[in-house]
Amino acid sequence: MSNLAALDQAHSLHPWTHFDGFEAAAPMVISRGEGCYLWDDHGTRYLDAVGGLWCTNIGLGRAEMAQAIADQALKLGFSSTFVDMTNDPAALLAAKLAEIAPGNLNRVHFTTGGSTAIDSAYRMAQFVQAARGFTGRTHVIARQHSYHGSTFVAMSVGMRNGDRAAEFTYKTDTIHHVSAPYVYREGATTEALVAEFEAKIAEVGAEKVAAFFAEPIQASGGVLVPPDDYLRAIWEVCQRHGILFIADEVVTGFGRLGNWFASWDVYGVQPDIICCAKGLSSGYQPIGAVIFSDALWADMAGDRWYTSGFTFSGHPVACAAALKNIEIIAREGLLDHATRMGALFQEGLATLRDLPIVGDVRGHTLIGCVENVADKVTKRALPDAIDIGKRVSDAAEARGLLVRPIGALNVMSPSLIITPEQIEFVVENLGAAIVDVTDALVREGVKIG
Repeated sequence: MSNLAALDQAHSLHPWTHFDGFEAAAPMVISRGEGCYLWDDHGTRYLDAVGGLWCTNIGLGRAEMAQAIADQALKLGFSSTFVDMTNDPAALLAAKLAEIAPGNLNRVHFTTGGSTAIDSAYRMAQFVQAARGFTGRTHVIARQHSYHGSTFVAMSVGMRNGDRAAEFTYKTDTIHHVSAPYVYREGATTEALVAEFEAKIAEVGAEKVAAFFAEPIQASGGVLVPPDDYLRAIWEVCQRHGILFIADEVVTGFGRLGNWFASWDVYGVQPDIICCAKGLSSGYQPIGAVIFSDALWADMAGDRWYTSGFTFSGHPVACAAALKNIEIIAREGLLDHATRMGALFQEGLATLRDLPIVGDVRGHTLIGCVENVADKVTKRALPDAIDIGKRVSDAAEARGLLVRPIGALNVMSPSLIITPEQIEFVVENLGAAIVDVTDALVREGVKIG
């Protein structure tokens, strides 16, 4: 174990730590990154098909990003944006987000990341409804298999398998969940999902529901790609009942699906609020935003205070990084590049369907998932103790490839700058890793098929 790994193991509590596992094995220490590649502290190179955490959209090691951050830190390292103060980058970034967001989403509330964006949108929805005179609209509806962040409210809005640790508590009195469009496992149709949503609204009472939260594609919940007409149909239900539609585009924003945002361009939905982070700065600085409509601003305006925000809202260095990031995406045509590479990526991943333990391959543009099973015909799952996703990711890591294990899944969201050759490397080595693991399972006597 390296000295850095030992220090980390002795002193750090990581997000999503499994205590026994963390104490038993040394953490990987990442020391350098360039483009789509990472190097650990032993000098081993990996192609990062995870894209950090769905976020390194423009790739790592860009000198002009570092320069923009350094220049802004020297010029103005911090400035409050409370009440009636702003700074150059914050004002420019708000205007840029209004320019690229769909429809009349022309207002921006800056946060520190995706979780705080969701938390802020939750509060905004209640504020808007109260300002409209609907003080009883304090409930929200979200979906199973969703992940919306790790603050108290964001984790309560989300409902992903394995996230609800018994030692924590969650807000449950005003947060409700309906089925997700998990086509492979649950097979629900748009018609059935919409009917369930309508029934949930009736059960809660439409007069009590403030908002509906939805990721266009449920990322950490298993890369659940909805039927083409599903989100639009749900949005139309929200419109009829006066329920705000909040699009969680923390993952899908800034090029992941080949557009600035996926809600309108991909699914034909005009949200009332978009939450974004991750690709907003491509991970170079922590920043998030709640982008909301002029109509919501008009509803909230008047002789009242909006008592929500953060010390680092509109942080000048983070905003400067986001501005440079958006400039790079536009200048280099990365939205179109993502669309072209995404077609190759999906085509390549589809070739893994024939492998004995691959039950499903799904994704869209530069987001993908392989679901591993014991039996392809019955979709029978492998025992949890096998930890199949981690076994596959470990085998891929040994081949110089990083993919993310989530239960039985291996998910990917590579940088938008990925090349055809790198896509070929991902597909070839993920496939080989799955074969390696399958062979090992057979030797261990695990029944496959």
